[in-house]
Amino acid sequence: MVPVSAPRSTYRLQFSAAFRLQQAAELVDYLRDLGVSHAYASPLMAATPGSTHGYDTVDFSRVDEERGGAEGFAAFDAALRDHGIRLVLDIVPNHMGVAVPDVNPWWWDVLRHGRYAENAPALDVDWDFGDQRLRIPVLSDSPNALDDLQVEFGELRYADHRFPLAADSDTEGGTPQEVHDRQHYELISWRRADTDLNYRRFFAINELAAVRVERPEVFEAVHSLVLSWVEDGAVDGLRIDHPDGLADPGGYLHRLAAAAPEAWLVVEKILQPGELLPDSWPVAGTTGYDALNEIGGVFIDPAGEQALTELDTELVGAPVEYPALVRSCKRAVADGILNSEVRRLARLVPDLPGAADALSELLACFPVYRSYLPDGAHYLQQAVDYAVTTRPDLSADLATLYERLLVADSELAVRFQQSSGMVMAKGVEDTAYYRWSRFVPLNEVGGDPTRFGLTPEEFHAACSRRQEQHPNGMTALSTHDTKRSEDVRARLAVLAEIPQAWANVVRRWNELAPLSDRPLAHLLWQNILGAWPLDRERAHAYARKAAREAGVSTTWADPDQDFERRMHELVDTAYDHPEMGVELVVDRIKNFGWSNSLGMKLLQLMMPGVPDVYQGTEIWDHSLVDPDNRRWIDFDHRRDLLRRLDDGWQPQVDATGAAKLLVVSRALRVRAARALSEYSSAIAQGPAAAHLIGFDRGGVIALATRLPLRLAAAQGWGETEVDLPAADWSDAFTGTRYAGGPRLVADLFDHYPVALLVAE
Repeated sequence: MVPVSAPRSTYRLQFSAAFRLQQAAELVDYLRDLGVSHAYASPLMAATPGSTHGYDTVDFSRVDEERGGAEGFAAFDAALRDHGIRLVLDIVPNHMGVAVPDVNPWWWDVLRHGRYAENAPALDVDWDFGDQRLRIPVLSDSPNALDDLQVEFGELRYADHRFPLAADSDTEGGTPQEVHDRQHYELISWRRADTDLNYRRFFAINELAAVRVERPEVFEAVHSLVLSWVEDGAVDGLRIDHPDGLADPGGYLHRLAAAAPEAWLVVEKILQPGELLPDSWPVAGTTGYDALNEIGGVFIDPAGEQALTELDTELVGAPVEYPALVRSCKRAVADGILNSEVRRLARLVPDLPGAADALSELLACFPVYRSYLPDGAHYLQQAVDYAVTTRPDLSADLATLYERLLVADSELAVRFQQSSGMVMAKGVEDTAYYRWSRFVPLNEVGGDPTRFGLTPEEFHAACSRRQEQHPNGMTALSTHDTKRSEDVRARLAVLAEIPQAWANVVRRWNELAPLSDRPLAHLLWQNILGAWPLDRERAHAYARKAAREAGVSTTWADPDQDFERRMHELVDTAYDHPEMGVELVVDRIKNFGWSNSLGMKLLQLMMPGVPDVYQGTEIWDHSLVDPDNRRWIDFDHRRDLLRRLDDGWQPQVDATGAAKLLVVSRALRVRAARALSEYSSAIAQGPAAAHLIGFDRGGVIALATRLPLRLAAAQGWGETEVDLPAADWSDAFTGTRYAGGPRLVADLFDHYPVALLVAE
């Protein structure tokens, strides 16, 4: 096998029935012209029929037919090889899709044969708790739901669900319910999933059952096809989905690295600010959420924090203590949708009557997603210390749990670590981020909403650490999981420069369209503004998801129809009442948002790390949370714009987004042609020096504008200068040439608010 170096860049493609491998094959020449070195594919293994994301694998041994099947993969592979592009593949070792049992051979086998089925060791089931039966939460909450069971064609059926029958279980006769009682599974109400499940899931998704990939035979079955692609050169790199859900992430990664020693490996690991990736992991780095938040932070004005905090306090009715909010949300998750996991942990400490309460509190107080014991024992200690202050009545049980959890290879410690990430993700990303709406550009995966922006010095320090520790890790600005696209966040960042004006707008809009849940209204106003113009259907879909995720005024399990009607009336007001002035506010800030977008993208593409471009974001993309960010992409339009750029077009920074495509394509091409092995900050001198952010990568200098609205209010760059090293420089965006020495920033930014200077 030929040794493979890290990609220069990647381009993420989301495959589905609407975008198949055959279509991607026809796109490869565009990716080549764009300048990327590697296509980066969402999961391709056989998935639940109709899956739009692919993270619900049903068969690891074959390519998903809806995504193009083996024939489509062969065509995509051939096109990649023909054009000199290579492939990074997203793989999902933690869980499988079980929504349609008969398409998942492992799940079907276990349902039919029970605890001693051939494939039972692959699944993480507590058979003893279920009285030797696997509990499946598909019934309605009617007490007579089992009356609707049917036995047909040798199967047990309920509504649209089909289940296999154990051998000879229907030969004794009886009612369908009596046949059901003879099976190796028990159908239960969907409401009991919170408390009574006996199989581990991905987060709280009943249709995603965990896989025990720590078992050698399961590892081999899960990875056999993928590793064959690595072996024959079809796949160069692997993105590992949700390693925190595995029993032994480090052990898994070492096994994978040994099986694919030349592959580039990155992990979807969410690091809290200040947290480091475990040194022992044989990976290039993370998938880039840490970089995403650092880049976004340097374009946010810290001076806006006080006014936006005052607005938030006014809307909430009291100051928000974010740590307390996070603990409360995580505790609600541990007591609610993830209580089945907590109860399974509690069953491992039967001598502690209050174990479930103490475990829930400990999970709620955990400072990071996972501790990786024994190395992360200090995080466990922090959690215990915090939990003792919040619940001193649990001190004795917490002390006992602490000692037992320090036994890192115990089942209790392993399962606790698998659970802490679930509680963090659901409690913070999917609850607290929807409840605290002070300034939503900060509410992003891996971020800290209390950290209101980064100084240039902090940004440069972060880049220097990345260059030293993980120079080949991935960086990102938008992903399939981001709460808002990079361009939405870039536009909303402008509000921190005019916080009082925004507060006045919010107050006026709340008068025109009052909603009892004012923090939710503020969340909706920000997202509508950030994504405008968006069609009404997208706005309503986002509002529904945001309100139910927040879980304050309505929920997924028990929607409050009256509240949701009033909420949708608020959304309609933005469209039906021009006096709202949504477009006027957008017009005031959109140019500054475009400036932020270009600057953020340039920094990401040229900073240390391997930059990923999420599909479609090479021009403006004002998407919200999934599934909004997985919409159809008009690649023909992008291809046409790129062709015009290559013919010499110098676009304005306008609604077409062509200026962003210029920045992306030229930066990627420079990245492909030049080795970037150094990092030093670019320092400006003069009255507007604080508005320049940039760095020198050794013969390549990237410069961008930050806080552009304040810069314009101060009459621009004036005599601000940046000193270029001695060389002949050319701007990759405009072709303008410069000699070394002091240069006016206003001259460098004469056409665009960014510059990419390359030494000739």
